[in-house]
Amino acid sequence: MGLLQRLEMRQGQALVMTPQLLQAIKLLQLSHLDLAAYVDAELERNPLLERAEAEAPEIGDSRGEGHGEAAEAGRDGGDGDGFDADFGGDGAAEPWLSHDLNPSRSEIEGDLGTRLDNVFPDEGPVGREAPVGSEGLSLTPAPWGNAGGSFDGDAPDFEATLTSESSLHEHLSAQLDLATRDPVERLVGGFLVDAIDEAGYLREDLPGLAERLGVAMPVVERVLALVQGFDPSGVGARDLAECLAIQLRERDRFDPAMQALVSRLDLVAKRDLASLRRLCGVDDEDLADMLSELRRLDPKPGRAFGAGPVEVLVPDVFVRAAPDGSWLVELNSEALPRVLVNQSYYATVTRGPQTETDKAFLSECLQTANWLTRSLEQRARTILKVASEIVRQQDGFFVNGVAHLRPLNLKTVADAIGMHESTVSRVTSNKSIGTSRGTFEMKYFFTAAIPGAAGAAAHSSEAVRHRIKQLIDGEANDVLSDDALVQRLRGEGVDIARRTVAKYRESLRIPSSIERRRERAAMPAR
Repeated sequence: MGLLQRLEMRQGQALVMTPQLLQAIKLLQLSHLDLAAYVDAELERNPLLERAEAEAPEIGDSRGEGHGEAAEAGRDGGDGDGFDADFGGDGAAEPWLSHDLNPSRSEIEGDLGTRLDNVFPDEGPVGREAPVGSEGLSLTPAPWGNAGGSFDGDAPDFEATLTSESSLHEHLSAQLDLATRDPVERLVGGFLVDAIDEAGYLREDLPGLAERLGVAMPVVERVLALVQGFDPSGVGARDLAECLAIQLRERDRFDPAMQALVSRLDLVAKRDLASLRRLCGVDDEDLADMLSELRRLDPKPGRAFGAGPVEVLVPDVFVRAAPDGSWLVELNSEALPRVLVNQSYYATVTRGPQTETDKAFLSECLQTANWLTRSLEQRARTILKVASEIVRQQDGFFVNGVAHLRPLNLKTVADAIGMHESTVSRVTSNKSIGTSRGTFEMKYFFTAAIPGAAGAAAHSSEAVRHRIKQLIDGEANDVLSDDALVQRLRGEGVDIARRTVAKYRESLRIPSSIERRRERAAMPAR
């Protein structure tokens, strides 16, 4: 059979991943923070995009057509010198322009809206409480059109009055400057402070440091002892035992019995209280006091310094109960960036002389801007659709709590809303739902199914894990072993294996029944 070359025409269908489709897929799986950063980058790159500061348009509005003042200006045709367009024309002229040239202060404040109650409005963003002692004070910058001018000169820079929290290294360096004047000790102390990690532990090899600095080992040890006396207590330790020992010495509690206890923290972790009693030579009551003292110590003394602000998980969707008993699912407008296409600017630019390169650039910018607005709208629609189905599937959770979670997978939601599993997976990634029971990641509601006993309905793995914790927390005199937990759960209709119970218990950081029994036997009710 010979080889031939020939041309053939075929007609077929194939999915082509265009750049626009890739962009839509990318936007779908971004968190609201990543999405905001992406939109900011597009705003800087694309001159036809602008941020919509006004009230968010309804989902489904076409932003690609332009709206608001920008669209009106585009339909104007660009006639005139721009003064009327900028200041609203004769009909919108400020009334104070025709007033007396020497008005009183009260008249100006009345016309411009610059009274104190206007500059500092009493109402703030929904869900944000003003700090104590600042009732009525809002630091959110208002638009210039209604901010007024009750201050002389520029508006005050409130950020300039804020002080940053000192880091652990800064705190230790300040104490080092006051603790010694010896230049060698200051040099060694500076290196030691720099070698302390954020938890407060020294991560530097002392012999290596002494050799590198060319100083004697006793000098390094003396400076280390000096640093270990700094605030916070326990800083500069090389391991957990030394950290606890430093804190106990400052409390004058590092007696021989406590020293023996700190030297065997492995037995403390295992809750081998019988061995600890023999090691320390104390009775049950004294050992309980020693362990209680140990628990009051800080194993990571440095974490109180330089910790950034607590990041609040901003939900993408809110769920609240409706008066008729159903659930209202709505998007969080603060997590949705709002952009629009400046059609007036595009019309103005295209009326002027352009090169082929300019035309191609503007055409690409317009296409990208229109596609971005549509992609953001489609993203919002998809998130709302998936969240609504999750709420419908997990109605028992929202009514009665985690014990009533149902087993749920991506395919169930995808089939219910007519989407592909991969789309649902992207939507639920990095997204969260705000409920009356707290804020939960969307992935939280997708749990594996544990079969029910005797053909009963399946149970959610998260609900079973919650039930295991309830059973252990409710232990009275008898400690429940994993086998006993299996029997209890099977009596409640959950067909579960012992190894699964052990895995769930360990994921909850609950010790085994042997360790719990040792602790109870060594610490009777007091």
